[in-house]
Amino acid sequence: MLILILGVALWWAAHLWKRVAPASRAEFGEKGKGLVTGALILSVLLMIWGYKIADGPVWWGRSAATVGINNLLVLIAVYLFAASGMKTRVTAMTRHPQLIGFSLWAVAHLLVNGDLPSLILFGGLFVWAQVEVSFINRQEPVWVKSPAPTNKGKEI
Repeated sequence: MLILILGVALWWAAHLWKRVAPASRAEFGEKGKGLVTGALILSVLLMIWGYKIADGPVWWGRSAATVGINNLLVLIAVYLFAASGMKTRVTAMTRHPQLIGFSLWAVAHLLVNGDLPSLILFGGLFVWAQVEVSFINRQEPVWVKSPAPTNKGKEI
C-alpha cells in the first residue's frame, strides 16, 4: 500500500510544484519540465505497481447499474479531456474541462471499485484534481469565456 500512496503523492507533488512554489519551479527553467515529466512517469509506474500489489477491505462491488453509469461517465470524461484543447460549445462553457473530465473518470472508477486500494488511487486523484482547480481559480480569479463556435458560412 505504501508504494501506491507514494505514487499518488508524487503525482500531487509534480503537478502542484508550479502552483505551490512557482519561484522554485521557475529557477529550474527548461530542466524543470524534464524533472516534472520524470516524476510523473515514475508516479504512474508506482501507482500501477502499488495498485497491483495492494490489498485491503472491499466495501462494495460492481453491479449492472454501476457498470453502466461508469461507462457513461468515462465516455463523458474522455470527451471533456480530449475537447479541452478544442473550441467546442462545452469547452466554451467550462473553465477546466480537462480537470472535470479527469474528476469524472476518477469518480466513475470509484463506483465500480469499492476497495481500499481503489479509494486511495482514484480518490486521491479525484481530490488532486479538485485541489488543482482550486489553486488555478485562486491564482487566476478572472476567467474570460471563449466564444462559442458558430457554423456561420459553413455547410453541415
